[in-house]
Amino acid sequence: MSDSHEKKTPSDAELAELSRDELVTLGLAADGVVLKHRDPHFPVPGTRAERRTERAVASWFGLGALAGLAFLGVYIFWPSHYIAPDQPGSFWYDLYTPMVGLTLGLSILGIGVGVIAYAKRLLPHEVAVQDRHDGGSSEFDKETTVALLADSGAKAEIGRRSLIRRSLLGAGTVFGLGVGVFAIGGLVRNPKAYDEDGALATSGWKKKDAKEKVFLRRDTGNPHDVVLVRPEDVEAGGFETVFPFRESERGDNHALLKALRRSDNPVMLIRLRPGQPVTKRKGQADFNFGDLYAYSKVCTHLGCPTSLFEQQTGRLLCPCHQSQFDVFTYAKPIFGPATRSLPQLPITVDPETGFLVARGDFIEPVGPAYWERKS
Repeated sequence: MSDSHEKKTPSDAELAELSRDELVTLGLAADGVVLKHRDPHFPVPGTRAERRTERAVASWFGLGALAGLAFLGVYIFWPSHYIAPDQPGSFWYDLYTPMVGLTLGLSILGIGVGVIAYAKRLLPHEVAVQDRHDGGSSEFDKETTVALLADSGAKAEIGRRSLIRRSLLGAGTVFGLGVGVFAIGGLVRNPKAYDEDGALATSGWKKKDAKEKVFLRRDTGNPHDVVLVRPEDVEAGGFETVFPFRESERGDNHALLKALRRSDNPVMLIRLRPGQPVTKRKGQADFNFGDLYAYSKVCTHLGCPTSLFEQQTGRLLCPCHQSQFDVFTYAKPIFGPATRSLPQLPITVDPETGFLVARGDFIEPVGPAYWERKS
């Protein structure tokens, strides 16, 4: 800052005596700003045209608020648990995701268009040119900058436009609540109410009684087909994805489809090459059947499917975030963000039918960790 400018800079006491308009004028000049023109849209306040414009802008904010409330209602109260297409209520279930997207999108649209409309149709037309300079900010710069900001707010006249102010506040509040739902929505519902068994720690492989047989079933692309797996169906070094099947579900299209859709049901059935050295996890030494090993397909990082298997290295790869699990060493994570081994499903062969069956459920939770999980 030059010496001549230093002489023109008022003292702190003099600054305190200046009005906001005087500070604005002084600050603009000191900052090298030339205000070419500032023309209000409505030089005479309170005209019919101005009130009509205010109502139009407020209507967009009102739309944002109403859509935000609708989003909250859909997210919390709309039926969101899976219903098969051939079951009553499937129509409303199918609409859940579209309605969430539609209501949230309308809320964003209403607020966004309202802000743009306010800026274009109510804020003064202003053109200013400023010479930029380097250096820190003095007390003079700070005071004048605050005055400029306050003046901008005053010239925007939102303080006297109560209709727009209230509608914008309502829309912003509701939209903020809607966005917050994504962060806390998972905490609202009790995690133990995740399925009909009442615990997130169980999966679709859990037996209802000791005598029940839970077979390993292929997904043929037709949810009504039941194709069970024998040990000889999987070649050495091969793998396939299997799902649980109970004889009580045969002919029940809803149950058959649900078994394929339930997120913790997919299992990778892998047959290792003969003679392959394997390190087994403590307490799970008999979970395999010969060279056949069954691991949950749900990555323990964020729940993506571990769908890629390298038979030579024994690595299971999750394509989402590149976590890798070593099947030769109880599917423990060896690369990437996952920190827990893939749960192993205990399997054997049903002596009566020759098909592979699960001896029981996983002994540890499937998928990503949650706050009540102890493993």
